[in-house]
Amino acid sequence: MEYARTAIALGSNLGDSRAILEAALETIAQTPGITLERRSSWYETVPAGPPQRDYINGCALLRVSLPPQELLETLLEIEAKFGRVRQERWGARTLDLDLLLFEDLIVDTPALQLPHPRLRERAFVLMPLAEIAPDWSEPACGETIRTLLQGVDCSGVRRLSG
Repeated sequence: MEYARTAIALGSNLGDSRAILEAALETIAQTPGITLERRSSWYETVPAGPPQRDYINGCALLRVSLPPQELLETLLEIEAKFGRVRQERWGARTLDLDLLLFEDLIVDTPALQLPHPRLRERAFVLMPLAEIAPDWSEPACGETIRTLLQGVDCSGVRRLSG
């Protein structure tokens, strides 16, 4: 069976965010067709959008035997299991799972965009992703994650200990 290398972002700012994110990673790792390969540290992030608690964010590298759309649907199902309700754009959430990269695919459909359309401008994604995949080239622009990170303001993101 052929496995694809993928990168996802995780975030939470409702409930016990750290416990939710750890449980979400465990759920992802136990999902058929998905192998958790590496995970980043957790990062505390000042939120964009409406006033709300700081987020805890991180990234993970997966090996998957699922096609991209099926992986996205699986991630959305996991979000729902953790009580994610989509109400307000950039609003508070128990769990947010974003599919960032899928090999070097470029996809632009109403249901799926790869690479993630805001990947290049988000320090809270680039910092943890650079920790675990600094040399992965973002296929739409050809720049490495490490290089993209150098171009964003990281002042609102701090790595958490332990």
